[in-house]
Amino acid sequence: MLPHESRQFPSWLIFDVGQINMTLKEKLKRLRDAQDNILLVHYSCQSLNDSNEGFSARISSIAVTHFVTSVTNSFSIHLVAERKKIKKEDIVAHYDELEAELLTEFYDFVRQRLQHFWIHWNMSNSVFGFEALAHRYSVLTGNEAPVIDDEKKFNLIELVSAKYGKNSVDDPKMKNLMTTNGGLHRDWLDGKQESECFSSREFVRLHKSTITKTYFFGSILSRLLFGKRIRTNHDNWKEKIEMVLEHPLAKVLGLISVFFTIYTTIIFIVGQTKTEPNKAPEPTPTAVTSPAAQEPRRP
Repeated sequence: MLPHESRQFPSWLIFDVGQINMTLKEKLKRLRDAQDNILLVHYSCQSLNDSNEGFSARISSIAVTHFVTSVTNSFSIHLVAERKKIKKEDIVAHYDELEAELLTEFYDFVRQRLQHFWIHWNMSNSVFGFEALAHRYSVLTGNEAPVIDDEKKFNLIELVSAKYGKNSVDDPKMKNLMTTNGGLHRDWLDGKQESECFSSREFVRLHKSTITKTYFFGSILSRLLFGKRIRTNHDNWKEKIEMVLEHPLAKVLGLISVFFTIYTTIIFIVGQTKTEPNKAPEPTPTAVTSPAAQEPRRP
């Protein structure tokens, strides 16, 4: 149970207008206003290729971290196995049972939080994503998973790319972004290493990596929401200019400039409308005729 779950949701959190036409600034404001209802999610699984015994990859662990409190709820094969008194060497024989219970617990958790915002990293398709989790749940339990509305899901790397540029972070993006913003955590594993851990049944190590990534998501999201710079591999001059313009001093100078422009415009208009004092019209000059010219002409 997370500390914020007893709170009432404002109506605007329930009736959403969608993300499609929202600018990055609007998305970040929306998340900033609802930060107490943000969850950071990631999961680890079997290899994502055809070497598996089934068509879809088995799920080994899921971590969900509350953004504000950093409280993490863990759903992992090794935790379920321990509760069921199943030995580590016997886990393979009970994969279906353990994974089904892991996913059941996860979706019981999700069902109570459908109105939260879910921050993820490329969990966007049936190979790796919310759809993949729902598929495994359906295969193993025969039940339909509760659906988190797409308007409640925010892909963290897309938010970063929208602010700093599509090519601002080199591939592999998660690893490089973590490296440039504090360094790789000792528990961090890449996709290949996680697959190897699954094969060698290092479930604790695998789950620690999953949790580490949700904490990292929280750190990056916090920088986005509160204006702290994220270090990237490549500079984005457009973003730098925007940062300068968003600086409080720049805003003050801009305000002063506006007032000065208004003031000088008013002075100019007043000066143009002032009229000079009325003067008497000058007489029209008349031609002066000399006395000789006035005498009649003699015959």
